[in-house]
Amino acid sequence: MLDLLDRRIIFVGGKGGVGKTTTAAALAVSTSEHGRKCLIVSTDPAHSLGDIFGQSIGDRQTQVTHNLWALEINPDTEAARHTATIKETMKHIVHPRMYGEIDRQLDLVAYAPGASEAALLERVAELMIEAGTGFNQVIFDTAPTGHTLRLLSLPEMMTAWTEGLLRNQKRSRRFSAMLKHLGGGQIKGDELSLLDNVEDYPENGQDAKIYKILMARQRKFTRARELFLDTDATAFLLVLNQDKLSILESKKAIGLLERYRVPITAIVVNRTLPRDVDGEFMKQRRLLEEKYRDEIDYEFSTLPRVFVPLFPHDVHGTKVLLQIGKLLVI
Repeated sequence: MLDLLDRRIIFVGGKGGVGKTTTAAALAVSTSEHGRKCLIVSTDPAHSLGDIFGQSIGDRQTQVTHNLWALEINPDTEAARHTATIKETMKHIVHPRMYGEIDRQLDLVAYAPGASEAALLERVAELMIEAGTGFNQVIFDTAPTGHTLRLLSLPEMMTAWTEGLLRNQKRSRRFSAMLKHLGGGQIKGDELSLLDNVEDYPENGQDAKIYKILMARQRKFTRARELFLDTDATAFLLVLNQDKLSILESKKAIGLLERYRVPITAIVVNRTLPRDVDGEFMKQRRLLEEKYRDEIDYEFSTLPRVFVPLFPHDVHGTKVLLQIGKLLVI
């Protein structure tokens, strides 16, 4: 997969816990070792990039090695920043008497379902568009598959929403023009005048600003969608383990991604046991596990601990689930 070095954008996805972060980090280190500047971005709320690189990262671009920077996007922080930006933009458009209402409405929107996800998408879209300028490559360590699929579908949803707003705005502008032609208009100080006061704005000034803002957001999401589908620019890797549930979820993910015309570049099968697992190899593994078990007993001595063994077969069906259940309820 050496051609991955030529892609500006790489997404690494898959079922939770299969090793996406490790795969993404390995790719990022390889890119940096080839002399290319790379940014690895975690969009998973359960960030672990900092753990892998052994340093605090957080919601800022942090250099972790030569040619390699990392960023952990916090959805809540991103939503707050996104809301603050909208407030500032709106206050340049409406009458000052509307400022309090804008703050109240947008503060409510910030807690609405999907608000954090929409803000996260906007940040991801911006990073995708910037790929190839500040960095040669941007690698996204995505959240579990379901989150990734929503992330991929949101550009189309947001574009449709923006187009709907533009159509409504055009209808509103035509209706306003008809009223003026018929001799109607707004009474100074009424509710409508708070949004369109001819004494505060030049004719069509507000409409022009709104149109510009909406079109800029539409272009951003459209460009992100184009990059998702551009196989010369973007690669999507799906990570899975050799177990039944991981394979089933990966198959579902591929089917759903195909519906959005997003091709999978490669499958990464993680945590495969070598063929020669007998002898010295198994002895060293057991010694290592005993060391980690002692560490777990020490670090978490005040908490109940249950050790579920690695089964020689797939974990599925009520019989196996009952075996595990008996371990958990002792």
